[in-house]
Amino acid sequence: MADRARIETDLVVVGAGAAGLYAALTGAHTGASVALVSATPLARTASYWAQGGLAAALAQDDSPDLHREDTERAGRDLVRTSAATVLCREAPRTVSDLERLGVHFDADRHGNLALGLEGGHSRRRVVHAGGSATGRRVVRQLSAVVVQTPGVTVIEGARAATLWVRDGRCVGVVCEDGRAIHARAVILATGGSAALWQRTTNPPGSLGIGLLLARAAGAALADVELMQFHPTAVTTIKGREGFLITEAIRGEGATLLDADGERFVDELAPRDEVARATWAKMTESGRPSVDLDMRAVDPLLFPNVVGALREAGLDPATQLVPVAPAAHYGMGGIVADLDGATTVPGLYAVGESSCTGLHGANRLASNSLTECFVFGARAALAAVSEPRGTAGEPPTAPALAAPSADTREALWRHAGLVRDAAGLHALAEDPHPLARLIARHALLRTESRGAHTRSDFPQTDPALDLHHSVTRGEGEPAFERWV
Repeated sequence: MADRARIETDLVVVGAGAAGLYAALTGAHTGASVALVSATPLARTASYWAQGGLAAALAQDDSPDLHREDTERAGRDLVRTSAATVLCREAPRTVSDLERLGVHFDADRHGNLALGLEGGHSRRRVVHAGGSATGRRVVRQLSAVVVQTPGVTVIEGARAATLWVRDGRCVGVVCEDGRAIHARAVILATGGSAALWQRTTNPPGSLGIGLLLARAAGAALADVELMQFHPTAVTTIKGREGFLITEAIRGEGATLLDADGERFVDELAPRDEVARATWAKMTESGRPSVDLDMRAVDPLLFPNVVGALREAGLDPATQLVPVAPAAHYGMGGIVADLDGATTVPGLYAVGESSCTGLHGANRLASNSLTECFVFGARAALAAVSEPRGTAGEPPTAPALAAPSADTREALWRHAGLVRDAAGLHALAEDPHPLARLIARHALLRTESRGAHTRSDFPQTDPALDLHHSVTRGEGEPAFERWV
């Protein structure tokens, strides 16, 4: 634990999920000193709860080009090809590096990596650790490596309250408790904003804090209207509301059933399609859920999912599981290039807090953990070469805006799976700054595409292919074409 004083370091990483941990390790391995700021104890971040795996083209019948094509297809003509190319090309090497760091991925009886199939993938290419406990296993191992790595100072229980900007350059971070950290560069790895929605799969801290910090520092934000809703989050079970049931279970044969016990969707279609079909079936029937039938799936493949449901009094080996969509992953975030650099010199963003255009309008399953490692490493390598800016006195840390219950309900009601202008205009008057910005971006996108469905604009507008909604400074959001 560092003293409550000004800290001098080469690199400060805010957030200790998968992206932050890997960025910190990559920076330290170059010989740089790194301060890792974590609001929670290590291994208790949103990444810890990630049930999906890492997508990488590792099979003989697969290739990075096929992986990229699946990513672009799922992203509904909004994926930035250069970002997808980087991810898919570097993913296999990332898996090897994680193994070198001590992460043990699941293997078949021959000792080869066991590759899972998930929605939107044309090949088996998802590696897991402990079945659906991938996030837990990876984050736990990387946390253990981080605390043993010379040059990394871990600051737990500290929340970044403002970015330290001097002469237009980000030179550090000030925490809520007043601790100031001066560095060559700052990497924001603060996760997403899905917990702003009333119904969510995310832990309570996923409130888009990094997006607000970056915006206050002058960074551009993009695509914040594009929130992915996961189709299979548990509902109506006390103590397990919003509990995510991984897509990998559908990859092993689980099916979605309506009130009559009939299948109604291709369970391995991209997530936006499955979530919309589920929502439509719920609306049609008036039921609060549909049923996930995983009775034919070997319980030993997904011990944490099965165990959690049995603890709640439901045995998925013999009973149907009530599920419904929930806010899960934001495709938008802080505008970042392929090295994580934002529009503010010295400030980088990686993982779910960033927006490189990689995910387009609908993230391909299990690309998010892969993104954390591929772009976390690239950002760290770029950030350690930044010049050390003059700092002066650090700014005062302001109080951070917390969403009210009314804000969370308003986001679910007005910016949920189906939106319209009337609801979005109402949301644009919300007290919370990020809720207002989400509404303004959603109003701009007068079409339905991927995770963004407008009942008043039900068609996709081909003229908006590759067009991302971007807010720069205090101006209104506008479309920019990214290629």
